[in-house]
Amino acid sequence: MRYITDMSKYFLYARKSTDVEDKQVLSIEAQLVELRTLARENNLEVAAEFVEKQSAKMPGRPIFNDMMLRIQRGDAQGVVCWKLDRLARNPVDGGQISWFLQNSTIAHIQTHDRAYYSADNVLMMSVEFGMANQYVRDLSVNTARGLRQKARNGHYPSVAPLGYLNDPRTKTIVVDRKKSKIVRAAFELYAQNGSRLEDVSRFLFENGVVTKATKRWENSGLRPLKKDQAKLILTNSFYYGHFRYAGEMYEGKHTPIVSKELFDRVQKVLALRGKSQRPTKQPQALCGLLKCGECGCSITGEVHTKKSGRSYTYYRCTKKRGPCAGAYIREETLDTQLSELLSRFHLPRHWAEELNKMADRDAQEASQATAASVQAMRAKIADLDGKIARLTDLFVEQDIERADYLERKRALMSTKKSAQENILRLERDAAVWLEPMRKWIKDASLLDEAAHSYDLPSKKSSPPKIFGF
Repeated sequence: MRYITDMSKYFLYARKSTDVEDKQVLSIEAQLVELRTLARENNLEVAAEFVEKQSAKMPGRPIFNDMMLRIQRGDAQGVVCWKLDRLARNPVDGGQISWFLQNSTIAHIQTHDRAYYSADNVLMMSVEFGMANQYVRDLSVNTARGLRQKARNGHYPSVAPLGYLNDPRTKTIVVDRKKSKIVRAAFELYAQNGSRLEDVSRFLFENGVVTKATKRWENSGLRPLKKDQAKLILTNSFYYGHFRYAGEMYEGKHTPIVSKELFDRVQKVLALRGKSQRPTKQPQALCGLLKCGECGCSITGEVHTKKSGRSYTYYRCTKKRGPCAGAYIREETLDTQLSELLSRFHLPRHWAEELNKMADRDAQEASQATAASVQAMRAKIADLDGKIARLTDLFVEQDIERADYLERKRALMSTKKSAQENILRLERDAAVWLEPMRKWIKDASLLDEAAHSYDLPSKKSSPPKIFGF
């Protein structure tokens, strides 16, 4: 707000908001030039200029309230503004101005096209304020309707989330080539169930994803995201192709960053990590593989250090079911026994070659059967589309509550998205079910190599792959 030192009777008020309602209104600078000229031509002395950059559709504008308070104190008897709708677009502020004009607290309001005095008929001013208020209300309804239609068309009518950009030319949301890779990597990192939300925040921070500066809290930004912000990213369905707007789920036309399968894995990890877990000790190499031959309990490992300083690892029964006669056994002895077992079940090379040929023939037959599976999936999607349409009809006819409608629609759309991804997966790799068999053949053919290895974790991982326990 700027003041002019000479005594005067008029306040000059200029306002423009960033809302759609003021798109065609003159800028603040243009209003000031026109209003100063208007005051000079009408010999009106301006005591102060009030400039406000805020919407008038709701009461509570600080600069407007300050101006009205000063008018009530008698600092000025008139107002110069571009149009009445610059002063008010809501019935509270409009009523205050009308009342001040009626009781001569404001003697004169001058706009670019007409003047308003205390003795004038109040009907015209009431009509103008009413039109300004109704314009805002209609604009709000029309804007909301347009945004809902945009959402129904598959375009998110708001600011793009991290990993995407708002394209001002096409009014759509496009993938940010740089940050989308970071977001996808964050999903993959957390899906491994080896990282916390703090680790995801740190990963994003190390790759340039930081908080933004905020005026309200005087925060300069450039800090790692908080846990809740990281969780918000990991739970945002926008990344796999759906988005929520006004409480309803929509199927977006934007390019997904992650697959639905990866998104679901992340949600399972989030649900798992939401439960308190007891800390566990670091197990020895062969723990979890074998059981006691006497009582069937699991075995545990202990490290014993001799007086000479050398350490040895012994395995024994946990005796969880009571006393057990099972003796301690050295890790080296167990290693030898395990190597003999692996060598005994080694798959010969010619057997592996013959099994791979059989798998190839099965893969050809599976490719021929893929078409039928894809057709069944597409029929399922068509059925889901029909259910969604019928559900929408029930909601329109008010035969179902909104909360129930939204929940059922969300579940149906989630199932539909999973089915669509299953079709893509089948078309991409019809013989994906054969991969475990091929992997088993490979692992079994390498058992002899693992048996002669000194890598205990490798030996431990081989028996479950081959024997399935």
